[in-house]
Amino acid sequence: MKDSEFKEWIRDKWGRFKTWFKAKWHRYQIWKWLLIAFLSVFLMVSVRLVFIAKTAHVSDLKARLEQTTEIYDASGKKAGSLYSQKGTWVPLSKISQNMPNAVLSTEDRNFYHEYGFSVKGIARSVVLLIRNRLMGESTISSGGSTITQQLVKNAFLSQQQTFSRKAKEIFIAMQVENTYSKNEILTMYLNNAYFGNGVWGVEDAAERYFGVHASQLTVPEAATLAGMLTNPNGFNPADHPKASRDRRNLVLQFMYENKKLTKSEMKQYQATPMVTHDNYTYHSGYNYPYYFDAVISEAINRYGLTEKDIMNGGYKIYTSLNQSQQKVMQNAFEDQALFPPAQPDETEAQAASIAIDPDNGGVTALVGGRPGTHVFRGYNRATQLVRSPGSTIKPLAVYTPALENGWHYDSMVEDKLQSYGSNHYTPQNWNDQYAGKIPMYEALALSKNTSAVWLLNKIGVQKGYDSVEKFGIKLTKADDNLSLALGGLEKGVSPYQMASAYTAFANNGVRYEPHLITKIEDASGKVIVDNTHIKHKRIMSKKIAKEMTSMMIDVYKDGTGVSAAPSGYTIAGKTGSTQSTDDINQNGTAEDDHWFIGYTPDVVVATWMGYDSDKYNLGEYGANEGSGLFKAEMQGIIPTTNETSFGVQAASTLANESSNPGSSASGLWDNIKENGQNIGNTIKQKASQWKQQIENFINNH
Repeated sequence: MKDSEFKEWIRDKWGRFKTWFKAKWHRYQIWKWLLIAFLSVFLMVSVRLVFIAKTAHVSDLKARLEQTTEIYDASGKKAGSLYSQKGTWVPLSKISQNMPNAVLSTEDRNFYHEYGFSVKGIARSVVLLIRNRLMGESTISSGGSTITQQLVKNAFLSQQQTFSRKAKEIFIAMQVENTYSKNEILTMYLNNAYFGNGVWGVEDAAERYFGVHASQLTVPEAATLAGMLTNPNGFNPADHPKASRDRRNLVLQFMYENKKLTKSEMKQYQATPMVTHDNYTYHSGYNYPYYFDAVISEAINRYGLTEKDIMNGGYKIYTSLNQSQQKVMQNAFEDQALFPPAQPDETEAQAASIAIDPDNGGVTALVGGRPGTHVFRGYNRATQLVRSPGSTIKPLAVYTPALENGWHYDSMVEDKLQSYGSNHYTPQNWNDQYAGKIPMYEALALSKNTSAVWLLNKIGVQKGYDSVEKFGIKLTKADDNLSLALGGLEKGVSPYQMASAYTAFANNGVRYEPHLITKIEDASGKVIVDNTHIKHKRIMSKKIAKEMTSMMIDVYKDGTGVSAAPSGYTIAGKTGSTQSTDDINQNGTAEDDHWFIGYTPDVVVATWMGYDSDKYNLGEYGANEGSGLFKAEMQGIIPTTNETSFGVQAASTLANESSNPGSSASGLWDNIKENGQNIGNTIKQKASQWKQQIENFINNH
């Protein structure tokens, strides 16, 4: 087929198609259906965008931008503040008129005559979108944004440049225009703008680059700051003076074009040299880093807030913080003498401590690492540590369920080397010393591993397993074995979990859910979180809790915790350590973790010390490996409490007061229990004989 014939064939086919399509178009009125479809889509999108705008909480925008998020302690006193994208707020009357003149001339000359968006700007954005689509891109590469839209973008939306974000921006901007005056919008914009070098807001920018207040800005200085808005890092005068000057001079030209300057004034200011002076001082309100980190994490994980909301939302967050206890704890961590010396490669031992009020479960103090190692919302060992609790689990897994099952504080338990089960599990005491038989309170005070495993085997592993979970510590199936008595857990625990568990002993058997936050108010004063009614549960009877406390007083009186006991105070609790798999050091020990948990009726403190890496272990420096740190904390924290007494004596004191320990109340109970079992067995045997005789009588008659 020749080219002319082919073209003729194409024209013929095209003509027939047009005739057919035209007939169909008119017959079925396709244009109406297309219009209906377009309007339907437009309506649905508009409804969606209106909903987004109406639910964006525009009404409290000014309050959120003006206020910083503040943290309050348990007594309602301000403890600090959180903010990441805020500077010093100043009203428009405290901002030189030169600044609005420069900003509006550069960014939005029709600001006072438009309704939150610019039709020309939108048209420009559409053209740019089409161009970028043709080039295989999905972003809007520049502009058309009014001052109101820029404010909305910074306050409500991400910086991603897409058409959907642009549409949301326009609708929220209209809602902002409905809610605030033009001057209020301009004030929010100037106070929320970013000016490079971590500086937010015009007041701090004026101090940072020119050493003056925003009210004192000259025309060239205001032009410099206005020029930075499109590229804060590239146009800041401290780091890029030439680029900043060129940009300033362009802004001055815009001001002339906008009739804010005469031509002679423009030339005069353009000739002005760029002189900077830094008078800006950053005042951090992040006074208690690890505690505030934990507050933020709790607000996110429990109450669904975002980090950006918390840091910039102007919230008031009320907590259970006790600032006196927090300062005591932080001061103790700053004392290098309470820690082992650094390793040859400068690796330092780490530690974490937490204090909880047993009356309500509130965390009163918290430190998650040594000074100088804190990273914002980084690794918080007080709440995120996952390590074996060692012997600190014995009161939870062994001695509490033993008391609940008829044993008593001075019941005799075995202390000898022996194996259990088909795998010949053979626990050993840390000092390889064995006494044969000792009272239960002594086995606990001296942390006898053999006695703990023997006793758990007697009462049954399942009872120990269930007991640990009652205290709020989740276990796995792998933990259902005798090594549970010594803290051999698959996943491990944190100081937060252990301190919370021990609050049940301090609070007569009742454990409250641990928490930091008690209430959160938004910027408008509305309560959005109310945690003042704390869930609680009875873990054991008051009698059992008192008897456990009596035994655990001996731990710090003359047991493994003697070196960590605060002078002049009576505390109860338990110490623990975990054996390292590395070679034994020169002192005969090698341990990965040291735990110290102590309490009074007013406070529970849990302290862990160890290394983040398994490259190093403890066991060479005595009091510098946890006991000194714990002692310093308790020595300082107890005086901040009511110093309530336990109301019980140490178990060893009770035993010594008895002229015949074997005839003590508990010893008598053991005899009664044993005799009762014998009587019960006799009755069962007689009943069986009587039953058999009755059956024989019936069968024979």
